[in-house]
Amino acid sequence: MNSPELTADPAPARLTVGIVSAGRVGTALGEALERVGHLVVGCAAVSEASLRRARTRLPDSQILPVDEVATRAELLVLAVPDTELGSLAAGLAATGVIAPGKLVVHTSGANGIGVLEPLTALGAIPLAIHPAMTFTGYPEDTDRLSRACFGITAADEIGYAVAQAIVLELGGEPVHVTEANRALYHAALAHGSNHLVTLIADAVDALQVALDGPGFPGTDTDHDWERSPRSGRETEVAQRVLAPLVTAALENALQRGQSALTGPVARGDLDAVRTHLDVLGAVDPRIAAGYRALSLRSAQRIGASAELLDFLKGDR
Repeated sequence: MNSPELTADPAPARLTVGIVSAGRVGTALGEALERVGHLVVGCAAVSEASLRRARTRLPDSQILPVDEVATRAELLVLAVPDTELGSLAAGLAATGVIAPGKLVVHTSGANGIGVLEPLTALGAIPLAIHPAMTFTGYPEDTDRLSRACFGITAADEIGYAVAQAIVLELGGEPVHVTEANRALYHAALAHGSNHLVTLIADAVDALQVALDGPGFPGTDTDHDWERSPRSGRETEVAQRVLAPLVTAALENALQRGQSALTGPVARGDLDAVRTHLDVLGAVDPRIAAGYRALSLRSAQRIGASAELLDFLKGDR
């Protein structure tokens, strides 16, 4: 479903913004909003890391208690973990600082606007604006927002227009997600991004073992590799070997979908798959288990032979 068309920009040219809290997402959004002319007037920060980020990346913003941040802001951004969002909304409602017409945005991917109901009941305009991006806590997070899609959910067409205006102003692309589909939207993003990290980490671990031994680039050929932990140098080489391959695979998958699949499962090479499971199991049975699960899903998607499917299911 397409978002309502934007016929006019309903957002003021300059908003006072409050950030709760100065975590990785909140800091990046605050910085991005300031870049396009808005003013972050208050920021809630408790941990040492959050305080450091706020002072470094939002130096003109005052560090204030949550209720004072909410009082001063026309646009209040709630950038807290999903598990804290409901209690934060209820707590803010109880303070009486939320005036009718205040824009209240949360950045949770899993939640729609229902979690903001205590504030909506007071007349706030609830918006769910989730940047589909990973955040590291470094300044490049802010730059990435201008290339990101944002999952937006609002109560009505006016809310969607406001959410779209905010995202477009940041250089992002707004994507309409219904209230009912927020959990599915979040699950798909987590599956594609979080599990990719685990997959790559497992592949790097296995590749380090494969490259281990006398004659490893830049090492002493007489080194006792059996008893020595792998070095940072080995990790770097393994990552360098893997990087062009996985980068190309990701680009191909995004451009060509399932047809980009190559390798032993795509070829129906049961002997190669069996060998892979044996050697990966010798490195770490958990890596082998991950390989088996993903091989099975790949085989299911391409309609592989019953023999290969049965083997991967453990039936043979």
